[in-house]
Amino acid sequence: MTVPGPDVWPSVRAADTLVRKLVAQLPEPGARTAGQRAEIAAAKDAARALRVRYLDGHADAVYERLTARTAGLRIEELLDAAAAEFPVLVPSPEQLARDLGRRQADKEGWEIDQGVFLRAVLRSPTAGPRLLDAMLRPTPRALGLLPEFTRTGVVRTRSVLLERQDGVAHLTMCRDDCLNAEDNEQVDDMETAVDLALLDPAVQVGVLRGGEMNHPRYRGKRVFSAGINLKSLHSGGISLTGFLLRRETGYIRKMVAGLLVDHDGAWHSPTVEKPWIAAVDTFAIGGGTQLLLACDQVLAASDAYLSLPAAREGIVPGAGNFRLGRHTGPRISRQIILTGRRIRATEPDARLLIDEVVEPDELDAAVARSAERLKGPAVVANRRMLNAAEEPPEEFRRYIAEFALQQALRLYGADVISKVGRFAGHTK
Repeated sequence: MTVPGPDVWPSVRAADTLVRKLVAQLPEPGARTAGQRAEIAAAKDAARALRVRYLDGHADAVYERLTARTAGLRIEELLDAAAAEFPVLVPSPEQLARDLGRRQADKEGWEIDQGVFLRAVLRSPTAGPRLLDAMLRPTPRALGLLPEFTRTGVVRTRSVLLERQDGVAHLTMCRDDCLNAEDNEQVDDMETAVDLALLDPAVQVGVLRGGEMNHPRYRGKRVFSAGINLKSLHSGGISLTGFLLRRETGYIRKMVAGLLVDHDGAWHSPTVEKPWIAAVDTFAIGGGTQLLLACDQVLAASDAYLSLPAAREGIVPGAGNFRLGRHTGPRISRQIILTGRRIRATEPDARLLIDEVVEPDELDAAVARSAERLKGPAVVANRRMLNAAEEPPEEFRRYIAEFALQQALRLYGADVISKVGRFAGHTK
């Protein structure tokens, strides 16, 4: 195998070999002594520093090798290819599989190595845009369901109900067992639904809303979203690639930038874009508020509130740091993200994030009015120009590159593991 840029490659291989040897010799992560944890942490840090040094100089060459035979690899496909071609750079499927069945506190943390690799690829002005473009392609699952949706106007998955009515795709989040707290499965269902809404030529506008809950405290009430599913995070079921990165570079970015697909007019508008409305009942916490920042219109019931409790949970709130200040300015964004400030729908600062506040029983009518306004023929062209000014692709790429590593590190922070263990037994 010819290795791109072999200058530090022997050191990378030697450091990786040492880590593997220690992992094989030591007890399972949850059973290690403080000294053993320090020993393996030092070895992993040394190996990661060498990988960063190598990839800083050779990420483009590595990416070209991995995509030479198959262009358009998505993030998880790219990592699978890297594990086969450059196994000292990213964890193997076997290493990841062993971690999959463990609680977050008992994992080896191989996802940090994925973060190191993806940050290098995404930071590249050559490879990064190509990887992000691949994430804007429709998923095979959505393409398989498209004939059914165009024929019937309805698709139901475990997490989402998608219904087309009078040119409007109503995407209802319906995880009534967990207040629409997202996990890997819901991210897959959400991307499928967003793809279908963008692919169906009969859809002009998309609407996001939460369904009715069966939780004792909110039984019969609609709830927008409780954010990340902390129980799943505690049990090890929230992945860097399948949840955190796929969510940001997949369905949420598709809502902003559109779907990259062959279509009439692709010569002047490469993506298929449509306006999106969010209707907030009860609350939008964490990832729920992140969704609002990607929408063109936000409506809320007067008893609703918004929050991004990143400091409380210990993780990075997706692209919330990237988008929130554009709406609120830097002072309020720091209050919301760093100190956990809640924004009530009726307080003056809420108008920076919410377009219209109505009484709960008037939200349906407000959604219908907003959808009619956004069906105008010039809406798509103008939202494209607004997004070009407010969220340049290169700025998003640079942000998401750093996010890939920082979020991976936060997933394995001692404070996060401790907090999610406490939060796992409680509803937000």
